[in-house]
Amino acid sequence: MTASPELQRQMLRRMQTIRRFEERASDDYHSGDIYGVVHCYIGEEAVAVGVCSALRGEDQIISNHRGHGHCIAKGADLNRMMAELYGRQDGFCKGKGGSMHIADFSIGMLGANGIVGGGISIITGAGLAAQMEGNDNVAVGFFGDGASNAGSFHESLNIASRWNLPVVYVCEHNSWAANTSAKMTHSQDDVAGRASGYGMPGIVVDGNDVLAVYDAACEAVARARAGDGPTLLECKTYRHRAHTERLGAVDPRP
Repeated sequence: MTASPELQRQMLRRMQTIRRFEERASDDYHSGDIYGVVHCYIGEEAVAVGVCSALRGEDQIISNHRGHGHCIAKGADLNRMMAELYGRQDGFCKGKGGSMHIADFSIGMLGANGIVGGGISIITGAGLAAQMEGNDNVAVGFFGDGASNAGSFHESLNIASRWNLPVVYVCEHNSWAANTSAKMTHSQDDVAGRASGYGMPGIVVDGNDVLAVYDAACEAVARARAGDGPTLLECKTYRHRAHTERLGAVDPRP
């Protein structure tokens, strides 16, 4: 599906919003105003925006520890997001969730998750719920290439395929699980290559090209909404910051 000029402008604005939010969060973290841990989404904005632009308001998503971009792409209120990072009561989780656990059920954001791979099984359950309720809602799970080696990834894709669930699994392949290169941990270059073992399509796309991501997401979402089952969508991308802002300028990646 080709994005209209207006939608393209909206996607650009949304990506710019994510970038500016993350820059502000980083600045406030390093100035000592934000405590805890902050994982910036800078560099990966096209994935969240491209995928979420293919969704309807009632569709649901789940995120991971690097979830600010997904929240914003799904339409979360920026003030309440920043309040959550600051630990304030007017944050989405009353300041108790912090950066890694933001949720807003009213917009279909089921939450970010500090457990690597933890959200994959949850979004599979959301897909099962949509199927049991008899609606055509779609569930989308975002996770990194590191999480694709977790048991929950394999278990979830297996059961989603077996039960023909309306789920789109989005692997944001930035080639690094914290500071460990995917070359050391993955048996093949493309995570999407594993999809055939579960009887579902596997799509690889340039995750830095928002229009390419949008087109691929539209295809996967349409398939799920039509009752044709899950898809594994792999977006090749790269984060521009260290694994966490706590590391500051110390980034062991080449």
